[in-house]
Amino acid sequence: MTYLMKMSRDPARAPTASGSVTNYGQLSVAPWFGLPICDPKSYPQNPCTPDSDTNIGANTAAAAGSAFMELQFYPPGYTPFIDNASCSTTKWCAALTIDSLECTLNEGTCNTSCIEPVNFSYLQTNGVPTGPPSPQLTDVSTFTPNRSTLMINPGDSLAVSITDPAQGFTTTVRDLSTGQTGYMTASAANGFMNTSIADCSGTPYTFHAEYSSASIQNRVPWAALEGGVLMEQEIGHSEVCSSLANQDPFTATYPGGQSFSDPQVYDTCTGGSEGPTATGEGPCTATGCLNATTQGATGPVACPTNDPASGALCEFADGFCFPQGTRTATVNGVAVTEQSAANQCFANRYQNGDLDFDGLDYVPGAWPDGSSNHPTSFAYAGPFQRNGQPYPQVQFETDVGGSSNLCNPTTGVGCTAPPISAKFYPFWSLSQLALFGSRATVCVWNFGNKLPQTRQTFGGDAQYGTPDLTWYGGTLISAPRTNPEFSGGCKA
Repeated sequence: MTYLMKMSRDPARAPTASGSVTNYGQLSVAPWFGLPICDPKSYPQNPCTPDSDTNIGANTAAAAGSAFMELQFYPPGYTPFIDNASCSTTKWCAALTIDSLECTLNEGTCNTSCIEPVNFSYLQTNGVPTGPPSPQLTDVSTFTPNRSTLMINPGDSLAVSITDPAQGFTTTVRDLSTGQTGYMTASAANGFMNTSIADCSGTPYTFHAEYSSASIQNRVPWAALEGGVLMEQEIGHSEVCSSLANQDPFTATYPGGQSFSDPQVYDTCTGGSEGPTATGEGPCTATGCLNATTQGATGPVACPTNDPASGALCEFADGFCFPQGTRTATVNGVAVTEQSAANQCFANRYQNGDLDFDGLDYVPGAWPDGSSNHPTSFAYAGPFQRNGQPYPQVQFETDVGGSSNLCNPTTGVGCTAPPISAKFYPFWSLSQLALFGSRATVCVWNFGNKLPQTRQTFGGDAQYGTPDLTWYGGTLISAPRTNPEFSGGCKA
């Protein structure tokens, strides 16, 4: 499949602690495109026939072994990527990631030492990974861009293609503004591996797409999201702060003696998203976390446990948090200068996300809305099939309920968008713009808030539909509808 897209551009002003000025790195750590991938060593540990609708995507004993591909785009401003969110202070980059799950059916048996191994590689102008992409051999070089890493300017127009030739699943980005192309093939020759549930060892493996067509049943049986051809925005990882507290350095060692150290990392956000004079969550020690919170009916409330290993849907700490400005980190013993555009917390060290819903993503005045104090919206056209025709149907969905403490995924009660107590939840819309080198206006998808040029909002948050109790109640999904981008959806 192919997409056209125009990258977001940040405001000229620096982000503020109040959230009155925001950049895209604070709103989404990774807009991405997704697709199911064959992996016989992934959940539920069954054979998989590449590019075939004979594979079963339902959560049954006969389901094919499935992994999940994300072609991710990383916004500028928050370096280094190894413990932060960006490849560069000024440019975007992209990476091919493939997540597997080392569990048997219904998680009867899981290897918790490698439960969700990830293959990772930046898209490169020469197609050669910066370092080993496999989860077994990943090192500092894997996450460190080099001179061949595709760097993308804010505001550039791109053609994105996702293909599956014999040599391996391939993602390609052509920058129509600069003429550069970056690509990556998920092949054994490039160092990609799948993982043994028995002992976490890796075997060189060439990945391929799982299905030959898009339909609701052609999905990854262990994923919360439904559908195969996905255009997504990864949100819920953002709190902006007046200051940071509780220093909690990040250090890591990797195969071959490689190492990384970032001492100026913190656990706790003070002011900003937490409130003008409030102190947020953390720090965490071996005995638990202080001030852990969770979703309440009108705002954050105390978490019933202080144990981050409990699996409770609580925000145990705000970290990883990074101080605004430059700081020194150490890569393989060599000092390097890194940068954060704001006092920024990503809520990803002790839990996956802002689970009390008080961060920037849930504030209406933070998202693209036409204001010069907010980033411009992404603009997407597509997806297009191999023959150039648009996909005939679309659905809207969100799995935010899976992160909501007040959502009952069995009954669907409390599973809402926006989440209970959140003041806002971003949505998809259509607008008419002159893009991609054309003088004529085209109909494009946007994400965020309503823009001055917006033609359709599909009911705002109502577009996400209702909890799908037949699959997972934490996922809200609409009924399929005729693709509005190519059926008059941009008429006033």
